[in-house]
Amino acid sequence: MTSNRLPIILLILAIVLVGLYSSIFVVNAREQAIVVRFGQIQSVKTEPGIYFKLPFGFMDADRVQLVEKQALRLDLDNIRVQVQDGQTFDVDAFVIYNISDVRRFRETVSGDREAAEARLRAQLDSSLRRVYGLRDYNAALSEERVAMMLEIRDDLRTDAENLGLHIDDVRIRRTDLSPEVAPNTYNAMRSERLAEAERIRAEGNEEGQRRRAVADRQVVEFTAGAQRDAEILRGQGDAERNRVFADAFSKDPAFFEFYRSMAAYSSALSSQDTTLVLSPNTEFFRYFDNAAGTLKAPTNPAPAIPGAAAPAAPAQPAN
Repeated sequence: MTSNRLPIILLILAIVLVGLYSSIFVVNAREQAIVVRFGQIQSVKTEPGIYFKLPFGFMDADRVQLVEKQALRLDLDNIRVQVQDGQTFDVDAFVIYNISDVRRFRETVSGDREAAEARLRAQLDSSLRRVYGLRDYNAALSEERVAMMLEIRDDLRTDAENLGLHIDDVRIRRTDLSPEVAPNTYNAMRSERLAEAERIRAEGNEEGQRRRAVADRQVVEFTAGAQRDAEILRGQGDAERNRVFADAFSKDPAFFEFYRSMAAYSSALSSQDTTLVLSPNTEFFRYFDNAAGTLKAPTNPAPAIPGAAAPAAPAQPAN
């Protein structure tokens, strides 16, 4: 009797285990789950854990749809946009988003991520064209690019919320001139830069000439002031020297004359190549071999010249 019931018990146990297994589902930290019963959203599970539902999925009862919870990325490449002055760019951009409202995501696009990204891609394309079309080609290559990305992000957020999505960030990866207009644009930019360089160079030359003129005037003023001060100091020094000489001469005229003669000898005979052609009886040599300064009488006096005055007698040394 017992042996006949064992297969039935095992079968019942297996059915219970299968039913229990099919009524359990696990949600990890990177996912969120939507429990759908007969086509209607029964519940939404956004926290990780183990949850229960009706067993089996027959007759459209309690099916679980898992959607991503982490940040997702949508790339949009080689979008041809036209700026205000008619130039065209090839733009690459991407969007960072996440599924913030799972219920709305299920209701609008049936939880289909590809369908949601297709609508988001169309909105991003439209926003890129609008934002670039309001600006010239310099804006996309300048610091205004950050403001453009923020404007595109704000444009997408309203439409993305209707899909149950939240836009975290929008980035423009590449902005290149299209091959058709790149040569002409580069030539125009080169001409503008050359003209700007010439203007800056002319302004620099003008400023350099102005500064050189100011410097030259200052040099003249400083030199004139220095020469004036030097002349004043030189005059003061000469006056002081003359005063000192006058004081020395008044105290001892004989010594002063002797000192001046020694200084003249030192200055005139300092070089070994010095040659003097003078009479030994000249005033210059009065102290040369006579400390008293008495001039010697000429050995061969010069013949008298008719009508010339007689030479004065040499001074006698004082006793």
